[in-house]
Amino acid sequence: MSLRSPGSLPAWALSATDASALLRRGELSAVELTRSCLGRIAVVNPVVNALNFVDEAAAIRAAEQADAALARGAVSAPLHGIPVAIKDNTDVRGQPMTNGIVALKDNIASADAPQVARLRAAGAIVLGRSNTPCFSFSWDARNDLHGTTWNPWSRAHTPGGSSGGAACAVATGMVPLAHGNDIGGSIRHPAYCCGVAGLRPTPGRVPGLFSPAKGDEALGLQLMLVDGPIARGVADLRLMLESMTGFDPRVPGSLPLPLPFPASPLLPGTRIGVLREDDVKPRTPTVAAALERAVVALQQAGFTVEEVRLPELAEAWRLWWLLVMEETRALLPSIERDGDAPIKAWIGFNYDVASEMWGRQPSLTDYINGYARRARLIASLQQKLRRYPVILMPVASEEPFKQGQHYADLASARAAIASGWPLMAIPVLGFPALAVPTGCVDGLPTGVQLMGRRFHERDVLQVGAALEAAMPVLTPMDPLRT
Repeated sequence: MSLRSPGSLPAWALSATDASALLRRGELSAVELTRSCLGRIAVVNPVVNALNFVDEAAAIRAAEQADAALARGAVSAPLHGIPVAIKDNTDVRGQPMTNGIVALKDNIASADAPQVARLRAAGAIVLGRSNTPCFSFSWDARNDLHGTTWNPWSRAHTPGGSSGGAACAVATGMVPLAHGNDIGGSIRHPAYCCGVAGLRPTPGRVPGLFSPAKGDEALGLQLMLVDGPIARGVADLRLMLESMTGFDPRVPGSLPLPLPFPASPLLPGTRIGVLREDDVKPRTPTVAAALERAVVALQQAGFTVEEVRLPELAEAWRLWWLLVMEETRALLPSIERDGDAPIKAWIGFNYDVASEMWGRQPSLTDYINGYARRARLIASLQQKLRRYPVILMPVASEEPFKQGQHYADLASARAAIASGWPLMAIPVLGFPALAVPTGCVDGLPTGVQLMGRRFHERDVLQVGAALEAAMPVLTPMDPLRT
């Protein structure tokens, strides 16, 4: 759906869907759109620090080429002329890829990562790089190299992470679309904190790879890490997802899945499960109210909403702290050598929490049994999803926390980790999930999460669009300057 009437908005504030329609009708040029986004960046990026690199000259050249193709009538790509931002942990040819690490400040990528190549093939104009925490391993977006990305709603609170720069840039109108990646909530958490929408696709849907030059990735990254879109609306998520999807032989788990999606929408009366259980951490009243507001909206949209119990998710959350953290041990020498103080504190607290579940040194048998148990949990949940093809649940058990709070001390880290259990359970099991904003309470965005069947992103997008239609428009917004 269109977020607002396109005619009443400056070009930078347009949704990607509306901008694309105007470009194809000749009512907007790619150069005009790109210059408008660059102008917006000049105004708001000094306030929020969401983008740490912008290549204006290259973006304008790409926009001129896009306009020339439009003039020739040689346009079929869905994102033709649409600016996007790429997260600073993914290679973009000729641009720095630092991952928030000071030691990588001069690391210039020689080739596009597969997901970036697909966006370019779809006509997207790469405008800049979005900020991420050091090693992209935190629920914020600050590092010693590029500084802190601020939540545009409140400088006291985190913008989320690790794709915090991406979500902030979209929320404030710097770009209509941004790329992110997610193994523990890194698309959905910043979308939640910044009041935008973020989709975690099924693994294999988008050919994700940080750097083609390296290629070696741990098993957990291969099975759980995904790349996906962040946007101000669900229609734009779908547009970007369709553009990113496709097979790439460089990516072991890449699958040749057909898109656009086949037209088989969920019918009126379809059962939607709602997760009211709190198996890990009780939700706050604000989070509970957002969930119930979404229940009402879905009922009014014609769905049947029924409460479900899904103990598989709490167990999957515990498995994250075994499988991912054991594989992360290989990074510890690099983090110790090149990491900044926050990432060193956060990773240390992560292992403290993991040890409370699995002991200080989990055995190889623990690790093997963990992956075996993962398979059983996936099979169990897939059977329940036959009755409830979409599950409504919180994004996290609490509102966005204060900037830096999650690594202030062990107690704070433990609380943040418990709050984020709905974010971390889903990657272990490999289901798609969508974060959708539901409003604003006490100056901060609220939101909910939708989980669907594997490779049925169309279902969560359809239900997400129904939710979006019932909720207030939050973005683009002007960031707070205090």
